[in-house]
Amino acid sequence: MDQTLQTGLSNLKSSSPDIEKLFSPRETVIAALLEKYIAEIERFNPAYGLVGAKNRRELVVKHILDSLAPLGIIHRLISSFPPPRAIADAGSGAGLPGIPLAICLQDVSVTLIERMGRRTGFLRNTLAVLGLSHVTVEETEMEKAAAGQYHLVTFRAFRPLEPRILAGLFRLCTGGGVLAAYKGRREKIEEEMAAAGKAAGPWEALPCPVPFLEEARHLLMIKPPVV
Repeated sequence: MDQTLQTGLSNLKSSSPDIEKLFSPRETVIAALLEKYIAEIERFNPAYGLVGAKNRRELVVKHILDSLAPLGIIHRLISSFPPPRAIADAGSGAGLPGIPLAICLQDVSVTLIERMGRRTGFLRNTLAVLGLSHVTVEETEMEKAAAGQYHLVTFRAFRPLEPRILAGLFRLCTGGGVLAAYKGRREKIEEEMAAAGKAAGPWEALPCPVPFLEEARHLLMIKPPVV
């Protein structure tokens, strides 16, 4: 196994009891699926421009481990909803963070929402290679995706969180659903949420250190505005 991935997964496991609980019964399977996923990205990235990464280490740290850093928080959050539980990854691109999360959360239905046909082709091929039957791809713009279906909507792509974007994301949520945004520094989050104003409801940003990454990372959880 790639040494950076192996050490990074070990660090994540030791940092969170929730991640350890998810990893322990399936650690070998999770690692093998992540390796296959990395290989698919490396295979298609030169032609498709899926991710910005100079080498495998950067791909593993900035994309795979970054996607999994808040896994413990996401697991606790999604487990608070009654089954069947559903997550949407909006603007999924190369399947980040949706595919790494789905590899670890085998009892949760995951939908990858992506509007670009070339990327959805990559996603469907990758899901077939990985055998992830609980993951589906919806090729559409976020505004046209099925509404009211998801307990949790994850995304890394939207900056800044403008009122129009927030409205589109909240539209995807079922009653009580929450947005989970992958973000950087706390100061930037506070600026972004202040600018969002009444378009967002209560929010909380929890630190999610990424192994081998010096930059600050947070998971920003946003509830719908109170009408």
